[in-house]
Amino acid sequence: MTDLTEGVPSTRATFKTAKVYLEATSNVLIVESLRSYILNEEFKEVFDKVNELIVTHRVTKFVFDKRKLKVFHQPSMEWYFTDWKDTAYELGLRTIRKVLPKDIVFRQSVKIGITKIKNEYPEAKFNLMDIQYSNTLEDALKELSQLS
Repeated sequence: MTDLTEGVPSTRATFKTAKVYLEATSNVLIVESLRSYILNEEFKEVFDKVNELIVTHRVTKFVFDKRKLKVFHQPSMEWYFTDWKDTAYELGLRTIRKVLPKDIVFRQSVKIGITKIKNEYPEAKFNLMDIQYSNTLEDALKELSQLS
């Protein structure tokens, strides 16, 4: 991982498979997948960095742009929902928007995975968050900018 201090002002960190941005106007953190698959170890690194930035910038809104992902990894998704979101919630994150790839199989896999996780973890903090899907990154940012 490389922290960027010059170049695009909103870029906060770059990994092999993802970039982390801060949209300063609305104070929204964005993770953009850069490849078709994110290894579990790097996935956790990316989201640990997001948690640091949630604290540093007092972020309450987040977008996960998954459009380049092609492979769905259930253990990563479970960690993301049950561990990362619990921590992020405790740090102040309340609103999440996700932009999925157009791939119908990927979307269906996500839907099945989320249903399984919700059934197994009814007390998890993600159930207290406003989590929705957006068609584009632009739509997600527009919607989040309108929330207080």
